Amino acid sequence: MTIRLPAFGLALLLLGLIAGRADAHPPGLSSLDLVLKPDHVEATATFALQDIEAFVAMDSDLDAEVSDAEREVAKPAIAKLLAEQLRIAVDGVEVQSQPGPVSYDGKNNAQVELQYPLAVQRQLRVQSGFLALLPDGHQQYLTVRDAAGKSLAEKMLGRNDDQCLLTLAAVADSAAPQAAFAAFGDFFKLGIEHILTGYDHLLFLFALLAVTHSLWPALKIITFFTIAHSITLACAGLRLVELPASFVEPFIAATIIYVGIENIVRGDQPKGRHWLTFGFGLIHGFGFAGVLQEMNISAADTGILLPLLAFNLGIESGQIAVAALVLPLIWWLNNQVATASRFLKGGSVAVSVMGAFWLVERTLL
Repeated sequence: MTIRLPAFGLALLLLGLIAGRADAHPPGLSSLDLVLKPDHVEATATFALQDIEAFVAMDSDLDAEVSDAEREVAKPAIAKLLAEQLRIAVDGVEVQSQPGPVSYDGKNNAQVELQYPLAVQRQLRVQSGFLALLPDGHQQYLTVRDAAGKSLAEKMLGRNDDQCLLTLAAVADSAAPQAAFAAFGDFFKLGIEHILTGYDHLLFLFALLAVTHSLWPALKIITFFTIAHSITLACAGLRLVELPASFVEPFIAATIIYVGIENIVRGDQPKGRHWLTFGFGLIHGFGFAGVLQEMNISAADTGILLPLLAFNLGIESGQIAVAALVLPLIWWLNNQVATASRFLKGGSVAVSVMGAFWLVERTLL
């Protein structure tokens, strides 16, 4: 008994640490798209409004809600901030931009358009000073294209690496596959980071695997989850099916509640768990895809397909790594007579409560 109870407590403690992080999807991602025109440079920045609310006052009446009218009033301030923070140097000369138009996409994202009135002949330097204002983990995907839409540079920027230096002569001699490989690596890493901080997805995975006692049932669940993500990837990449985040995110919370309750009611022998995983995995996959689509993220030459593929592969790799660490403890607890029932019920109750919190947060708050 002295051995079993600490292990049981450790399992619930790990679950509590995951559940304790209520922010399932911090914004943390933006895009910056530059187009080199014959006589000027066009820049388009897309980011979550939540990322900028701390620097631009929007709630003018202090009622804790930002109305459509208040967002409209905030547009000039948003444009001014981005114009000040985005630094463009053309052939060694820093160029200033006047604040451009700001638009909202209905998904709590803002898009700012800027123009820099100087043609690039030899070299372009881009520094996204806006990243210094944001948390360390924020990443901004930069793409640079020529007037014909050809990719010139792609890079994932962060607070500690917020610049890109582009020499046109070197770009002309470089091979396109190298840029594509670099973009693949950036989005693969982003996918790993997303699943490791996607606490709702991790709780869903924990609830699914909490009923398993051995490798084969767990392998079926993980495999069906992976297949579902792949189908979602194809649908999202080809734009065959698009679901709004206002539907997907609450539904993800509902799937967590359902699996937790099923574990409590049906115990450790629920039939068809892999088929349930497949169906719910499709919805979770749309949540993954939406992270990139809503930010207008795309690779210059391959559009959304390469980023989505690399991002999903990163998610799957992170998911497998987490499962490899957690499953031995789950199996050990499930195979102990003294802890099995308490572990499954206690963990499932915690999962359901956290899912209910996210559901309320995403629909009413």
